[in-house]
Amino acid sequence: MGMEKPRTRIQKKNRETILEAALEVFSQHGFRGATLDMIAGAAGLSKPNLLYYFPSKEAIHVTLLSGLMDTWLAPLREMDTGGDPMEELRGYVRRKLQMSRDFPRESRLFANEIVQGAPRMQEGLETELKALVDEKAELIRGWIAQGRIADVDPHHLIFSIWALTQHYADFDAQVRAVLGEGRDPLTEAEGFLDTLFTRLLAP
Repeated sequence: MGMEKPRTRIQKKNRETILEAALEVFSQHGFRGATLDMIAGAAGLSKPNLLYYFPSKEAIHVTLLSGLMDTWLAPLREMDTGGDPMEELRGYVRRKLQMSRDFPRESRLFANEIVQGAPRMQEGLETELKALVDEKAELIRGWIAQGRIADVDPHHLIFSIWALTQHYADFDAQVRAVLGEGRDPLTEAEGFLDTLFTRLLAP
């Protein structure tokens, strides 16, 4: 097999345009509700032109999810083994909230995939995600053993951080409907969650 030819600038731009359009469509309609026609329309390309770059809806979805995993794990990777435990965990909460602010569509794409049973990213969850979470859970266990933070279940601590931060992206419409106009949910959440986790984790 010959090597794949390098993509031209136009080809790279078109791929990026398709992926950006697909992110918008998938995050709104989910994998099942999205169609190639919808993605092509959002990208401003014809369907045959789109199919030149990606052979199927699933190929586009898998490309997005593959790129997303690195982005998704970055805030947890940044947790420093040599840092102050309380500061490291509070920092992780803040980074996850910032993800909900900066990447709400990516969060909803990820949530939709998980709700459907993760058919296109189960392997990544069982390998890359699990390995990183297990590594950080072991770090948290060490901090607990040293008496530096309260005795909590490390895995469920991480799950609770996910639940309490990703909620603001995945359920944005509900949060804003309840709070009403003129309030910034994520700014309010940052102070609340900082207090919540500080009290929970205080040794």
